[in-house]
Amino acid sequence: MKYISRTVWILSLISLFTDAASEMLYPVLPIYLESIGFSVLFIGVLEGIAEATSGLSKGYFGNLSDSIGKRIPFVQFGYLLSSFSRPLIVLFSVPIWVLFTRTLDRLGKGIRTGARDAILSEESTNGNKASVFGFHRSMDTLGAVMGPSIALIYLYFYPGNYKTIFIIAFIPGILSIITSLFLKESSSLKGKNSKKKIGFFSFLNYWKSSDIHYKKLVVGLLLFALINSSDVFLLLKAKESGMSEVFVIGLYIFYNLMYAIFAFPLGRIADKMGIKTIYIIGLICFSMAYFGIALSNSKVEFISCFIIYGIFSAATEGISKAWLTSIVAKENTGTAIGFYTGFQSICTLLASSLTGIIWYNFGSLITLCSIAFCAVLIAIYFLRLKVRKNLF
Repeated sequence: MKYISRTVWILSLISLFTDAASEMLYPVLPIYLESIGFSVLFIGVLEGIAEATSGLSKGYFGNLSDSIGKRIPFVQFGYLLSSFSRPLIVLFSVPIWVLFTRTLDRLGKGIRTGARDAILSEESTNGNKASVFGFHRSMDTLGAVMGPSIALIYLYFYPGNYKTIFIIAFIPGILSIITSLFLKESSSLKGKNSKKKIGFFSFLNYWKSSDIHYKKLVVGLLLFALINSSDVFLLLKAKESGMSEVFVIGLYIFYNLMYAIFAFPLGRIADKMGIKTIYIIGLICFSMAYFGIALSNSKVEFISCFIIYGIFSAATEGISKAWLTSIVAKENTGTAIGFYTGFQSICTLLASSLTGIIWYNFGSLITLCSIAFCAVLIAIYFLRLKVRKNLF
């Protein structure tokens, strides 16, 4: 644990508090919006605009962070924006206000993502990078266990009192802001050209100048993002199979718990066995989980599949960023991460839309099995992908 620096601990605690706040509201937000009269169509459009904002801004702010040679201001302001915008959603029930506050929340994520992941990369070496990212993901996801658990317990005693949940979510948000004040800027990072004007889509130029290994890796990661739709569909399958709402929410919490437990150990194993090996194992777990959930009809079957699904997330989420940052120059880390995560958000949005269309026309069995089969093909792509480390 010596390689988990003070800065990594601080960033991990910030993510824990932030995820506790956001995931506390994740299962509540659509229910609340429906309760005040918003249609499913509006909710879908709201989430689409919010995610698109987050995706595009990740590339721009990651590039800007590299350009001016600063990380901490982006991290602090990004978390500040998200923490304050979430509770504001309940002040007014006007659609434009709901859209504005939700978009601010996702914009905050876009501002901080590239800079935060660049810091994690700078605080690690190629020998412990997956461990550092795995530790961060573990702490982050622990917040995703705490948040829904608090919401579930509160709504058990006070059913239908959704507005109070938004106020409660403000508390871990404030803790994340306070914790971010302890971050210190690294003196080793120098801006490439702080006077150069950065356009909103300037980060797209990075693709032309990036290394071929980065391009091949990003292509594979984005292909997977195009089939990796929202976890809501897996929960919907459990509900479709006759599981109660309490069990379904509990299943989501359980999945995040498995993710949190396995993320750090799998990161350490990846540093020893190879990031590529663990990532491919993660894709295989994804395929197994989707096939299994498509065929599941009992609580035991769903729980077993969600254990495997938790291992998949632990073996891919943080590890993919560790892989990316190991093959790019330090001064381009924010841009490289921003480029990938930006397009990842857009691909995930497309994946969820496509999954919804297929599900509507052909049912859950064909949809989930098709996704599982595509994951196998993508695993083969990564199996054939040549790995090269320490490029810079």
